[in-house]
Amino acid sequence: MPAQGKHRRSQSTSLRRGLVAVTAGGAVLALPVIGATSAFAAPVPAAAPQQAVAPASVSAQVNSAVQAAPAQHSVAAGETLSKIAREYSVSGGWEKLYEGNRKIVGENPDLIHPGIKLTLGTKAAKASPSTARGAEADRADRSERINAAPVAKAAPAAEKAVTYTNDLDGWIKESLAVMAEQGIPGTYEGIHRNIMRESSGNPAAINNWDSNAVKGTPSKGLLQVIDPTFQAYHVSGTSTDSYDPVANITAACNYAADRYGSIDNVFGAY
Repeated sequence: MPAQGKHRRSQSTSLRRGLVAVTAGGAVLALPVIGATSAFAAPVPAAAPQQAVAPASVSAQVNSAVQAAPAQHSVAAGETLSKIAREYSVSGGWEKLYEGNRKIVGENPDLIHPGIKLTLGTKAAKASPSTARGAEADRADRSERINAAPVAKAAPAAEKAVTYTNDLDGWIKESLAVMAEQGIPGTYEGIHRNIMRESSGNPAAINNWDSNAVKGTPSKGLLQVIDPTFQAYHVSGTSTDSYDPVANITAACNYAADRYGSIDNVFGAY
């Protein structure tokens, strides 16, 4: 009979792990070793990168630097103070920004030149409700001031009253002013010429010898006007005394205008 074969159970290969200590410069590194029949080294797992943790003080400084507004801003073309104030949340708005940079901006806040450096305040914190209400009240108050009715301009001073000298020149000029208001024609030359013929410029002159005097109505004053004529042609606003120089001249010129068209047309007794 054939020889009986021996059957050998194959033994499962056991993995023997050991630790090999490797010394390198005094540091001990424990490495796993796979022993026995299948010898291969397990890959050493890569150490997870250690995340650097910034000290608390550094983090606080960074946050502070991020929250703080820049100390200065270089103006670019097309920018306005309002836009810059909004961009950096400047407390007090463009007015405060202008106030702090008035010397460099100049007297016109609407005109800022590109390239100038504006000093900025720190970024404004979020306003509390009470602060917001205060800001709204301030804006409302400013709006009321802006929209308030403009102050009425002072009325122009009354024209200085014209004064006339108390002489023949002044009497004629004052009479001409009254005549102009009443629409009575006549010129300085025409009045002066007739006065010099009738009374030689004497306002108290009286004719007691002609026919009018015989009738009881003597000619009086600068232009020798009788009382009935003076009363009929008296000009309102002048004296009722026929000897009054201005009243006498204007009444005579009013009569001459009615009878001759103007005192300028009188060259003799009238």
